[in-house]
Amino acid sequence: MRAARIFAVMLSVAVLPGAAAALRLPSAPRCPVFPRSSPWNRRVDRLPVAANSATLVQSIGLAAGLHADFGSGTWNGGPIGIPFDVVTRATRRTKVSFEYADESDRVGYPIPKRVHIEYGSDHHALLVERDACRLYELGGLTRASGRWRAWAGAVWNLRSNRLRPAGWTSADAAGLPIFPGLARWDEVRRGVIDHALRFTAPRTRRAYIYPARHYASSSTDPSLPPMGLRMRLKASFDVRPFPRQARIVLVALKHYGMLLADNGASWYVSGAPNPRWSNDQLHTLGRVKGSDFEVVDASSLRPR
Repeated sequence: MRAARIFAVMLSVAVLPGAAAALRLPSAPRCPVFPRSSPWNRRVDRLPVAANSATLVQSIGLAAGLHADFGSGTWNGGPIGIPFDVVTRATRRTKVSFEYADESDRVGYPIPKRVHIEYGSDHHALLVERDACRLYELGGLTRASGRWRAWAGAVWNLRSNRLRPAGWTSADAAGLPIFPGLARWDEVRRGVIDHALRFTAPRTRRAYIYPARHYASSSTDPSLPPMGLRMRLKASFDVRPFPRQARIVLVALKHYGMLLADNGASWYVSGAPNPRWSNDQLHTLGRVKGSDFEVVDASSLRPR
């Protein structure tokens, strides 16, 4: 039996080339950040370049610089990045009213008393329930007269690759989870980010591709990117001159790339705030331009 189990493990690794296990949260060590086979955890550095890569990159901005939309300290009075909270089965479940109720998971959400909500207009709240290994995400979360409201809410099993229903949004415009696309300090402390990151573009198409499930545009212009588009930093780009924190982000963008998840500023990459980020190091990412990226033909990542 032991030999059979070893063989099964070897076989599972063999059929998933380029798959990695994203670093588990230190505060939720039993929970994977989605399976190894998740598109977030699949390397794309050996996949072909998409035929329309140059057109799509140009639409986002050839000369625009990469920007870390996360860091340490505050900006305009709030933390920089998208925070998350780790909760337990004991955290009280709360009813939330949704603007897009027909595309939201209407369950009790484990919102802690001191929940961390993203500063700014999007008001994302990301909740990792470490006992059941579930991810709860809310977009536009506000509280008035003792009641919680949001534009949408979604729940994921962190041990499953199950997607949202086709056409459904989530706390993100693309219908994707936000948490697996964040750059986290604990990953950089280890020295490697082994998953794709999340990024935004100012104009998108009325279309989505795997693993996205939703679009947020009325334009059918084929020169614009669809939600779920996978980009990567070109292999020829030299990351060696960059300081450590920026270099780790750039290596991840070479190996795993980034997924287009929302409308926003060009080449803004998402991460979680942490006082140990060096804003000076992260600002050097601005030396990386849109022209240094290419679109990946990631169709082979879709389950057959």
